Amino acid sequence: MKFIKTILAVLALTLFSVTLASGAGADTWNKKTVLTFSQPIEIPGQILPAGTYTFVLLDSPSDRHIVQIFNADGSHLITTVLAINNYRLTPTGDTVIKFSERPGDNPEALKAWFYPGDNFGQEFVYPKSRAIQLAVVVKEPIPAMPTDAADLKVVEIVAVTPEQKEVPVAEVIQVTPPVAEAAPVAATPAPVVAAAPAPAVIETKQLPQTASLLPLLALLGFASLGAAFLLKRLAS
Repeated sequence: MKFIKTILAVLALTLFSVTLASGAGADTWNKKTVLTFSQPIEIPGQILPAGTYTFVLLDSPSDRHIVQIFNADGSHLITTVLAINNYRLTPTGDTVIKFSERPGDNPEALKAWFYPGDNFGQEFVYPKSRAIQLAVVVKEPIPAMPTDAADLKVVEIVAVTPEQKEVPVAEVIQVTPPVAEAAPVAATPAPVVAAAPAPAVIETKQLPQTASLLPLLALLGFASLGAAFLLKRLAS
């Protein structure tokens, strides 16, 4: 009986761990972020009153830049807006990056939001007429789309500059991960090949020919005869 209880306890702990892992995986996938604003905030197409909202990416493998904004507990969808990746925005620990305040009582416009661990921000795309106004005020390009766009999955996105010109988004916003610059490769010096030593030249000098040995032999012969004759006389 005790063995069965142990098995059941292990299974319960296993199921609990799986549930926690599944929840964490879901949040990572859809970038779920709960934001609380103490004052009204502008998002593309409308003004959100002060309060708490849940931001998530649309749960689709092909539509990773469509942001859904829900109420605090995620039970009611308030609106769906379009965003793009911006790798030029550097996370600083803050979840939200806003545009600078504008004169008067106008609320701040939400620029982008980051999910912990991401090295890019989801920058919001504003209707073109509003994007032009924002670009002039904040002095930087703003992603824009047609005001009457019906399908966010196929809508054309451009960027409007402070000079109110339309340019391709990729020209002014880093929408793809920056390519790390390769470290310059030092030129490899050509190997120094030592020249093979020239073969030693051995000079062979021809010795001069010596005089003939015949006169010396004849002289030795005569000397021998003289010595023999002298010894004979002395013996007699």
